[in-house]
Amino acid sequence: MIAHVAGTVAGRDGDIVVVDVGGVGYEVTATLAALSRCDPGTTVTLPTYLHVREDVMQLFGFGSEAERRIFRLLLAVSGVGPKLALAIVSAHEPSRIESAVLLGDIALLSSVSGVGRKTAERICLDLKDKIAGAGATGAVGGEQAARSAVDPHRDAREALVALGYSVLDAEAALVGLEGTTGDRVKGALAALSGSRG
Repeated sequence: MIAHVAGTVAGRDGDIVVVDVGGVGYEVTATLAALSRCDPGTTVTLPTYLHVREDVMQLFGFGSEAERRIFRLLLAVSGVGPKLALAIVSAHEPSRIESAVLLGDIALLSSVSGVGRKTAERICLDLKDKIAGAGATGAVGGEQAARSAVDPHRDAREALVALGYSVLDAEAALVGLEGTTGDRVKGALAALSGSRG
């Protein structure tokens, strides 16, 4: 397996980055977090995963080891291929995905394009014990903590959905917001009203 690539970004096209490593260009399909560090000409080190099938070998790149770990867990879920796993990891931070799995937050997972309710339920069912057993990397440290924890992000998203916003719009507006549920709702509403204007 190719664990990482380290070199100079030779070019970008959509979600594909070409990293020049000692004169060899590696084509890497990358997450949004990885892409944010991959301006042409910059030197990067990307954790990678080599996906091998009978007809193709594809190299995937990540912004962190945590992203790669979640990607590999998602690949173990029936019906989740590398393209869908990459979309999930690109859409949400690893800690948020872990929290969603532990809390059974189907709405968050199914907000990703291509993830239906049944797939989201399967992800939660298949990965809950693996994530709880390994210890979550985010604020939620395990199944018991997840059950008792107040999740202001999820509560804020539900409040926005109750006000008529889509889960996808609510998630986008909540990115980067901290504080209480009320603080997050206020910040998200300000962002949403600004985008409408």
